[in-house]
Amino acid sequence: RTDGVCRCWIAGKCRVQISLDGKIIVITGAASGVGAAIARLAASAGAAGLLLTDRDAAGLDLTAAQCGPQAVVHVADLEDPAAPAAIIGAARDRFGRIDGLVNAAALTTRAGIEDAALADWEIVFAVNARAPFFLMQGAGRDMKARGAPGAIVNILSMNAHCGLPELAIYSASKGALLTLTRNTSNAFLPDRVRVNGINLGWTLTAAEHRMQADVLGRGEDWVAEAAAGQPLGRLLAPEEAARLVVFLLSDASAPMTGVALDLDQHVLGGSR
Repeated sequence: RTDGVCRCWIAGKCRVQISLDGKIIVITGAASGVGAAIARLAASAGAAGLLLTDRDAAGLDLTAAQCGPQAVVHVADLEDPAAPAAIIGAARDRFGRIDGLVNAAALTTRAGIEDAALADWEIVFAVNARAPFFLMQGAGRDMKARGAPGAIVNILSMNAHCGLPELAIYSASKGALLTLTRNTSNAFLPDRVRVNGINLGWTLTAAEHRMQADVLGRGEDWVAEAAAGQPLGRLLAPEEAARLVVFLLSDASAPMTGVALDLDQHVLGGSR
């Protein structure tokens, strides 16, 4: 084992296994979907402690049970301006430090230029941009105070590049977080705190299913129709995003920082 990367030899060849051994990780949006998948994979990758946070208490308890005794929960609503400081404080109180942060929580509220209300803008930006900013601030301060390296991963969206008309505010919030990802990585460069993001494509989560089937009225069979229009014949899975997040949290991805990776089935700018 060297610098947090586990290496084993199989058939005479070196195989690298990503490790989070000994690390304390804070994960938002951990009650379901991508956040829950990240939590489960981080636990299996050896994280010593997980602070899982979401506004869904029952979902958090289920994810924590799947992760094992190293996982603790903190129920919080990121719309509350006080939530980020409370989350950082809870992690430090329980584990004494923070080695990694994943901003996975987000609202995907439909609101476009023709129909959006002021309330839509305020809540989406509160959860999708303001809260991640102050969580990064809190985690970064902890890492800097200890003189320790760390890693932050923000779940962004392919919509940050432009987005659908009905996702104008959501797209803008993810565009803001993309810029903040690069800005924060630049600010933390001297402190060995790496900040990266993932522009995630269309992913099949429970929340997306409810949005498509119930809110948008496409019915229970919407998945098959949507999948047929994708190059792989399916939507992305939360576990695929989780694998990339754990890599970016691990020392195996160093010194990568300030990078926003597109995780999608299409090449941006390519013909379809």
